[in-house]
Amino acid sequence: MSDELTPLTEDFVDLYVDANEPPGSETPLVEAFVALGAQVRVRVWPTRRGPDELHWLFLVALPLQSFLGGFGGRLADDAYRRLKSALHRTPLDQAPEAPRPVVLQDTATGTRIVLGPEVDDEAYRKLRALDLARFRHGTLRYDATEARWCSVSDDPEDTGT
Repeated sequence: MSDELTPLTEDFVDLYVDANEPPGSETPLVEAFVALGAQVRVRVWPTRRGPDELHWLFLVALPLQSFLGGFGGRLADDAYRRLKSALHRTPLDQAPEAPRPVVLQDTATGTRIVLGPEVDDEAYRKLRALDLARFRHGTLRYDATEARWCSVSDDPEDTGT
């Protein structure tokens, strides 16, 4: 298996699962995306040790701008509810000392959005309104203290909302 994420059409979502996760742990996320009309391909990410060890539980590769901004009000609310429910049914918080998040990765730009246990209802609302064009690359995390999405890239021009 290649380490590269293959960009897919907007009808597809690739769900990468850590090889160390028990079979079926991805089922809630698969069901959530299928319910939204996406075709989901589940792929197992090879086990890594050392500095390349995975820091996420699941990585979901999809067209983020379409997913976050392309939904109309009611459909966006449904998508949010399903995703939130799926995240609560995954083993996201079974290791409280170092919970591994679910990461959404844009297939077009590689921008990543980290969905950890600190992401609450307000964070999801702000995420839906987030203009991803402001972030050329990098990773976005929710800063619960400042109540905003922040870039954690090394690019000083990437700022949060």
